Parts: sequence; C-alpha cells; structure tokens
Amino acid sequence: MEEVGPDMDCLKTNVPAPEDVDIPALKEKYRQERDKRIRREAGGQYAAPEDHLVHDTREHDPFTPVVPRDAIVEDLDVAILGAGWTGILAGFHLTRAGVTNFRHIEHAGGFGGTWYWNRYPGIQCDNDAYCYLPLLEEMGTLPSKKFADGKEIYDYIQTIVDKFAFRDKALLHTEITALQWDEGIKRWRVSTNRGDDIRARFVIMCGGTLSTPKFPSVPGIHKFRGKMFHTSRWDYDYTGGSWEAPVLDKLADKTVAILGTGATSIQAVPYLGQYAKQVYVIQRTPSSVDERPNPPTDPAWAASLQPGWQAERQANFLRAANEIIPPGDPDLICDIWTEINRNLNAELEAEGWPQISMEEFFARREMMDFRVMERLRKRVETIVNDPATAEALKPYYRFMCKRPLSNNDYYETFNRPNVTLIDVSATAGLEAMSENGFIHQGTDYPIDCMVFASGFEVTSELKRRWGIGTVTGREGVSIYDHWADGPLTLHGTMTHHFPNMFFTGYVQGGLNGNTTLQFGSQGQHASHIIAQALSRGIKAVEPTQEAQDAYVKEFREKELDLSVILNECTPSYFTNEGEKEAKWFLFRGWGPGWNDFQAKVQAWRDDGTMPGMRLDS
Repeated sequence: MEEVGPDMDCLKTNVPAPEDVDIPALKEKYRQERDKRIRREAGGQYAAPEDHLVHDTREHDPFTPVVPRDAIVEDLDVAILGAGWTGILAGFHLTRAGVTNFRHIEHAGGFGGTWYWNRYPGIQCDNDAYCYLPLLEEMGTLPSKKFADGKEIYDYIQTIVDKFAFRDKALLHTEITALQWDEGIKRWRVSTNRGDDIRARFVIMCGGTLSTPKFPSVPGIHKFRGKMFHTSRWDYDYTGGSWEAPVLDKLADKTVAILGTGATSIQAVPYLGQYAKQVYVIQRTPSSVDERPNPPTDPAWAASLQPGWQAERQANFLRAANEIIPPGDPDLICDIWTEINRNLNAELEAEGWPQISMEEFFARREMMDFRVMERLRKRVETIVNDPATAEALKPYYRFMCKRPLSNNDYYETFNRPNVTLIDVSATAGLEAMSENGFIHQGTDYPIDCMVFASGFEVTSELKRRWGIGTVTGREGVSIYDHWADGPLTLHGTMTHHFPNMFFTGYVQGGLNGNTTLQFGSQGQHASHIIAQALSRGIKAVEPTQEAQDAYVKEFREKELDLSVILNECTPSYFTNEGEKEAKWFLFRGWGPGWNDFQAKVQAWRDDGTMPGMRLDS
C-alpha cells in the first residue's frame, strides 16, 4: 500500500556536507560540555520522594477530589497495579484472552497515567500519534493530527476504558503499601492505604517508567515564600486558563521561573512567555528542538487505510528510527525521529546502493549523526536574535543523548523582551534559592513563582522508583534484596521467588522507540501466561532458578552496547545522570533487536508447555 497520508510532504532537511563537519573538534566539544555538567552525586542531586516540597505529589490530586470509600476485602484473579497506558493495555489483553476478573489499582483519580497528570499548557504527543496511540483499528478512530494534543489523548483513553468496562472495577486514589505472597493460598496479598485486603492470584506491575515527579535538591528551596509547583501538577487556579484553553492571564503581573528545558518545558515556555510579565528559563543542558510540521489527518488518506495499517506503520517507525531502513522501504513517519536513517538512505540510493560493510555503514551513520546535530545547532542561530542566548541553546551531544524534540515556538520565545535564559551549566545546576527567588552567580533573582519542569524519577533504587513499602515473595524474599544488583528475570517478565508476578517497563527485554507498543507487548505476554494458568488449573507460575540464570546470562552476552551513551553523553535521565554503574539504567535492552526478541518470546509461547517455569497445581 502506497502511503501518502498526513506526511504527504516528507520533512526535507539540508544537513552540512561531510567535509564541513569537523568530527574530532566536535567530539572534544561534546566532551567538554558533558564534563562540566557531571555531578558527583548523580541522581542524588534530586530530593528524596519523602520531601514533597510544597505539596505531596504522591497523594495530592489537584484534578479529582478524593472520595471516601469502605475498605475492600476480596479474592481476585488479577490485580493490575497502575492505570496508565501499560495498565490499560494489560487489561485489554487480559480481556481478549478471556480473563475478566481483574481490577486496576491506581493512585491517581482516573485512568491515563502520564496523560492524566500532565495537563500543562501546550502538551502534545511528541511521537507520531498514528503509531503511539494504540488500538486505533480496534477502536475505529484516528487522532486529529500527527502530534495529538494531551487533552485529545486523555479523552481517547477514556473511550477505551469505557468500551472495555474497566472504570467501574477500578480502585482509584488508592496506593499500594505492601505486596506479600501467601504460600498457603498461593495468592498475593495486596495492601493499600485505604485498608484494602485484596487476595490476587496474579499481579501485573504497571506503575510506569516515568511516573513519580522529582524535584532538585537545591539549597534553600524550602525557604522560598512564593508559589511552587511541578509541571505534572499544573496549577491553573494560579496561572489562569485551563487545560482546554491555556490562556494564562493571571500571570500578567507575575515573574515566573521554569527550571528544566526538556520535553515538557519546550512546550510550556512559549505560553509562559506569551502571558507572564517576566520569564526566566533555567537551563542546565539544552534540548535539540527541530521544527514540528503537524498537519491534520487527511480524510482521503484515512479512507484509504487497509486492515493492518497501524502495525505496518509501527514496524516502519521501528526500522526508520531504531534499526536500518532496507533499500526501497519508504519512511512513513518523516519527522525528527527518523531523519538520520532517512538522510543516509537517500545518499546511499543516490550512489546506487553500493556494497559496503556493516562497519562502513555505521561509520557513515555516525557521520550523519554529527551532520544532523550540526544542522539543528545552525537552526538555533537562524531563529534566536541574541548571539549569546543562541549559543547557550545549542545542543552539543549526539542525537540520542537526550530526547529529540520538535516545536515551532520555543526558540522564537527567546526573542521576547520578557524572556531570559539562565544558563546554569557552569555550576551543573541551580546554585540556590532564597526567600524571594533563586540565586545565580551571586545575583538574587526575585520571582513570584517557580515551575519545576524537572522530570520524573529514574533511579537505581527500586524502592524509590516503585514507592511500595514491601514486596515479599516466596520464603520471605524481598524484591529489593533479590534485585539489589539489578533485575534477574526470564524474558524480562517474571523472576524466581516471585510466582504469579509480572513486570513491565525497561526490564531485560526488547526495546522499541514506541513505548505503548513495547509495554503493551509485555502485557500481552503476561496475559497469555495468566490465561494458560487459569485454564489449566495452575495456581502458581514461577521461573526456575536454572531458566532464569540461563536467560540472564544470554541477555548479558547480547545486551546493547551502551558505551557511547555512558561515556560520551551529557547527564540526563537517559544516563541516570551520568551514573555509569547504574543497576537500572533505562535503556538496557536485547541487542539483536525488537523483532528478534519478539520472535524468541513467541516461540516460547508456541511451545505450549511454558518451558523453564515451575508450575504448581
């Protein structure tokens, strides 16, 4: 099927010629920029979860009031811990497998996960929505445009929840306090802050990878007497406007600082610049920000789609963004995520597809990485008027050292007289806060409000990431002790000593740039095992020690080579803030690739005997 669709005019980019890019000089520049941002404490530069600053981000929900309810005591087939995309897709796959006796347990007041909490002005999906939004064919719908708005995504989530009747079964505003395996009844005892005692046969951990807001541990932060909030708890009562209409009119007489310049900030800053009296954008490391063509969905293209179109598009995105585009394979996505491979293919095609070694191919791909980043740096100086500001906004690192971004208004905002960039790279972060504002290079900047666009917890400390007091398996083994030196699994899904418990996220499995596809596939695998166990009268399923050891050994032998990211990238959540020995480094994955891993897991399912599992009837 020929693709025209929403990307009829594929994004054209003019990268510098190879001879115009001095790679040795750029590598040295990259090293210098990285080194000055490294902090000895790595992830320790962020406040502990117990330090919730001006409000408790785990229990405080500004969007939905907490409704009192009686404690629940019940037996359940499956407890799904989390109601974001991962939990929703787990529920979908369980339903499709014929398992319906389950509940979602979620600390938020509704379904949606990141799309429930994040309601800041300008929020959009920054991946191709036709790939990112799952179940589009099953739901018979399409997003209104390539990069869908956050409110549209939230609303779409609600249609899935209602179609499959998840809502009435869910326990919302409910936080898990303990999980304990009861060998006598072969069930998980799920305890919550609502006093619930849920005896679940199976548990699927769907708490999300980036779900707990983090705050920098800045000296003096508790002294500040003004307004503070995290972008995932945006306070429209203070700023004015609403999620649907972000007219921030209450900021007209306010001086606002926003700390952070990642995916959230580059969307929110243009709105702050438009409405606030004065805006300070506090930046440690700039993001790469390309243009964002965001056409509406073409009705003629929508009408032309044939069954299986979304899976084809998702597979094309995987090849274009993460792997190698075969000759003649079109780039259906055509945005910043796929530019490096798209440009390289265009050059190879112009050369008649010469026979080159894999070593030469990857050398040319590396060169294209430098050329694309140089193009993005040139883009900054063509938009931002002040040379010093433009230079500070240039990203000096490899393409995937930080999440690639796109926005049509971010750089232009720095041409406003009321917007000032505060570059804190020399001190590797904000120096301090005072009662009246923040301190930078000895100057106290008075502000009315500090907005923290500081992201979410990614840490080697599993208990901090999950926020669950105790997780105890067979023979009293704590998961926090069991995984003290990193995850030990079979297929990244289950672990020895913890029967009937399933893990999702970046845990010893295949990596896909499309997170909903990756985490949904994990839910599908868990649902298969659960359905098989229930139908065969198996009460407990657990990897044997031998099978787990064999898989961990194979995974480590085939694991992705992360040396470039760990040794050359600027610190960010991609690198656990430069912590080279991080046990829970975010993107450890199956080296042979996503399709190879899926084939491996599918072959295991097709075997039908659940090899490598201890099965208790």
